[in-house]
Amino acid sequence: MVEMDALPEECIAHIISLTTPRDAARSSAVSRAFRSASDSDAVWHKFLPPDLDLIVSTSSSWPEPPLGPSLTRKKDVFLRLCSSPLLIDSGRKSFALEKWSGKKCYMIGSRDLSIVWGDAPRSWRWSSLPVSRFPEVAELLRVCWLEVHAKMETRLLSADTYYAAYFIFKFVHENYGFENRPVEVSIISGSMSERSNIFLDPDGRLRQQCQTARERYSHVFHEASAAGLVQAREKQIPRDRGDGWKEVDLGEFFVSDPPTGEVQINLMEVKSGNWKSGLVIQGIELRPTQMTSRESSR
Repeated sequence: MVEMDALPEECIAHIISLTTPRDAARSSAVSRAFRSASDSDAVWHKFLPPDLDLIVSTSSSWPEPPLGPSLTRKKDVFLRLCSSPLLIDSGRKSFALEKWSGKKCYMIGSRDLSIVWGDAPRSWRWSSLPVSRFPEVAELLRVCWLEVHAKMETRLLSADTYYAAYFIFKFVHENYGFENRPVEVSIISGSMSERSNIFLDPDGRLRQQCQTARERYSHVFHEASAAGLVQAREKQIPRDRGDGWKEVDLGEFFVSDPPTGEVQINLMEVKSGNWKSGLVIQGIELRPTQMTSRESSR
């Protein structure tokens, strides 16, 4: 039997390239031969999307060919895209890679969203914020009808992948109209349609209530039903991202292989009639979930 270490480096690299970035990182600890192979361009070229050049061509912030002095290796390119989202489409979207799978992530900036009354100066203000990755964000001044829409062609996403959509936002200090008000969400992709309610929770009260429930009733959380109720509630409530913004889960959708059509995401709070103010929208982010199509079929 041939020892794996005895194989030529290009053979080891080919084997590793058929796995995932997570597996490649782990394999580097096996031996010196594996470490060398797992760092090679032959491996990391496979983990980069085949249309990367086309994506990069729409960016003004990517280093000039050959990808800048610090990005001469494919692994460095991959890690850069995992840690530093790339502004594309005239700064209206950002592109990144999920570090464990190498799948595509996008954020649709507020300028690429369809916001009802978004062009009315009395209703919304467009401004720049140091904590935003985009040149502009949308700040709600005063409306009683909140309606936001996003769409993206699924061919731009990774095929055969489950995605989750997240609303990325924050509140200014003087805000009102969102306390305990559900926002209706729908995600439509092909024949699939998912509807749910979320809460933007401006004062963090709902998040604190969930945390208190976890602590107070920790002795019953070994029961799946009790844990499931709290987890379902937490999914409707924003969490801090650690970058100056909050995010709330809007739901999931599946991108087929080959991808066809588009995904549409809609947020609406139009039933209460309450005047609302103080919401700042950075965008809607699309990220691959941890569940694969293979796992979902079990």
